[in-house]
Amino acid sequence: MEHPYLFLVKLADLTGIKWVGYFAHAYPHVLYSWLVMIFLITAGHLAARHLSMIPLKAQNVFETVIEGLEEFMVDITGDEGRRFFPVLGTVFLYIFVCNLIGLIPGFFPPTASYNTTLACALTVFGATHYIGFKCHGAKYYKHFIGPVWWMAPLMLPIELIGHFSRVLSLSLRLFGNMSGHELVLAIFFALAGAFFAPLPIMAMGIFVSFVQAFVFFMLSIMYFAGAMEHAH
Repeated sequence: MEHPYLFLVKLADLTGIKWVGYFAHAYPHVLYSWLVMIFLITAGHLAARHLSMIPLKAQNVFETVIEGLEEFMVDITGDEGRRFFPVLGTVFLYIFVCNLIGLIPGFFPPTASYNTTLACALTVFGATHYIGFKCHGAKYYKHFIGPVWWMAPLMLPIELIGHFSRVLSLSLRLFGNMSGHELVLAIFFALAGAFFAPLPIMAMGIFVSFVQAFVFFMLSIMYFAGAMEHAH
């Protein structure tokens, strides 16, 4: 879907540098992904700059969000999953903010591009199997061959297909929901021709942005938990 106006793309055109303009038009999701990363790094730095026992507003917000996500993950994976929380905590915050900026006129949600959601899914996929080898060593292969050796020829293909399908499941679900939401907003803007008409859809978009980020986070936790548990 071609957006009629994207702030960073127009800004790139104003530079007058041909390759910058081409890159901006071809890969707007990359530009807005950089913007999200800059925002998160800056917000994290400001929140942690003056840490205190009596937290200020920014520190309090970050602590509440991060502690809530961490405790949710620990309830599923146990205490041993706490050391892997930074990966999924970062993924959740990144996806959530990527989803949210699509509600601002002139901004493009990076998660409405399949390249972004696939990159997030591959990160979780790689981390899942790293955790599996980290926790079990070479015995991690038992997760793929079933409970008894003679079932290995049947179980191995099924398990491999199941694990690789997780990448498609995570990436397509997020991409489909966010690109669909962008399309609905574009239709409302085109029909109404005013900012206020799509406001109910945009308000719902805040809820959708959180739900989609949380679903991605929750499924990733389940994959991590499965890699950490012992094969039966």
